[in-house]
Amino acid sequence: MTSTSPIRVLLADDHPVLVDGLALILDTEPDMTVVGRASSGTEAVTLFAQHQPDVALLDLRMPGELSGADAIAQIRTQFPEACIIMFTIYDGDEDIYQGLKAGAKAYLLKSTPCDEIIATIRRVYAGKKHIPPQVAVKIAERMNQTPLTKREREVLCLMTEGKNNQEISTALNVTEGTVKFHINKIFDKLAVRNRTEAVLVALKRGIACL
Repeated sequence: MTSTSPIRVLLADDHPVLVDGLALILDTEPDMTVVGRASSGTEAVTLFAQHQPDVALLDLRMPGELSGADAIAQIRTQFPEACIIMFTIYDGDEDIYQGLKAGAKAYLLKSTPCDEIIATIRRVYAGKKHIPPQVAVKIAERMNQTPLTKREREVLCLMTEGKNNQEISTALNVTEGTVKFHINKIFDKLAVRNRTEAVLVALKRGIACL
C-alpha cells in the first residue's frame, strides 16, 4: 500500500443513508477510496466482479433472492482471495456462522465506531481476520451443534410465522406426519422441548425471523 495505491473499498447495503455516510467517511481517509456501492446481494456480486475491490463491506441481509452469505460465496467462487467484511445489525450466531463459512474475513456490527471500522478494513486488507471475542465464542458453540437441514430450516421458519402443522404441510406440500417428524428433529437439534422454545432459539440465533 502506497500513497498512490489506496485501499479500494466496495460497500453493499440497502440503506442509502448509511452507505452515503460511510462512503463520505472512508473517502476522507488518505489511504482509502470507495469504488462501488451495491444495494442487493446480486448487485454486490456484479460490482465486485466489475471493480475487483481490495475490501468489501457487505450486509448479510439485503433485499432480493441472494442472501449476504450467498453473495459472499459467489464472490469467493470467482475471486478466492476476496477480502470481505460482514457488516450487519444482527449478532445471531447463525448469520455470522454462514457468513464465515462462505468466506468472510471479519465481522462488524453497524453500531461499531467509525475508527474501528476503518482499522478493520486496514487489518483485513493486510491479510488478517477480525472476529470479536464474544462472536468467536458464539461460533465455537455453533460449530459443535448439528446443523439443521434445508427442510428443517423451512419448517422452523414457518413455525416462527405462527403456522400450525396443517398449514406447514400445505405450504411445503408434505404430509402432517412428515412435518411432525421434522419438528421432532428440530427440537432435538436445538435442545428444546416445545414450539415456543424452538421459535425463541431460532430468533435469538438468527436462524429464522418474523
